[in-house]
Amino acid sequence: MTAADQLFVKVLAQGSLLIGLIATVGSVVGYFVDSEKGVPSALIGASLALVFTSLTLVSILIGRRLSLAGFFGAVMGGWLVKLIGFAFVVGFLARADFINGPVLFFTLVAAILGSLAIDTIAVLSARIPVVEG
Repeated sequence: MTAADQLFVKVLAQGSLLIGLIATVGSVVGYFVDSEKGVPSALIGASLALVFTSLTLVSILIGRRLSLAGFFGAVMGGWLVKLIGFAFVVGFLARADFINGPVLFFTLVAAILGSLAIDTIAVLSARIPVVEG
């Protein structure tokens, strides 16, 4: 396993752990805000963040084994899939009567910001050798 692969595994593990913690805290807060709708809203928000964060890592892992054009194609294709998927999910959830919008929103935002913080810290502290060819 290369240093970059180790970095991706570390980011995925830490991000999953953080999103799990945010889902737990969000569920507790959601229960007190709106017991019937708050818990599923928090769990859906955290799950969305986990799926979309994981899709980014997978597209980068696939793309790094390709040429430069293939890398950009894989990453941009992943972003396009996420954009369309997110629009579809938000469109569905906007009409759902089992959702508490603010709980879902704040759980999703907390999970995304936490994932971005983990990504940033992991990349800035990584020791990946650069090989001149």
